[in-house]
Amino acid sequence: MPQKTLKLSAFLPYQLSITSNAVSDLIARAYRGKFALKVPEWRVMALLGEAEVATQRELVAATAMDKVTVNRACKMLEERALVSRVPNSSDGRSHHLALTAAGRSLYDQIVPEALQLEAELEKILGSGEAKQLEVMLAQLRARVIELG
Repeated sequence: MPQKTLKLSAFLPYQLSITSNAVSDLIARAYRGKFALKVPEWRVMALLGEAEVATQRELVAATAMDKVTVNRACKMLEERALVSRVPNSSDGRSHHLALTAAGRSLYDQIVPEALQLEAELEKILGSGEAKQLEVMLAQLRARVIELG
């Protein structure tokens, strides 16, 4: 039986990767220019905007970004006084991170733009297909985690 050849442009992992990179690049251009934020910094802010408080370990798990990337993002946000860091009384090795008043204000400015960008992306597919894609991506992530 002849071996099937790999065509990179049709390879699902490659398609997912380049699509993700294209969307991330679009977001990065929007947030870097207007808000001086990189994508990892925005992801941390977005999670803290939702959760109010989180440790770096929780942020790593929630974003699927590596520890170094999350650490750098947190340090940058802390240097800009957008995030505060308070020792975790139940675990002396970690800290609780939260948006400061300035961080919350910036978050509140970005959210409408983020939602508008999401709406623009959904227009490409239509609302039904966008919802289907969301479900399929969740299924794919769950199965990949099982396989890992």
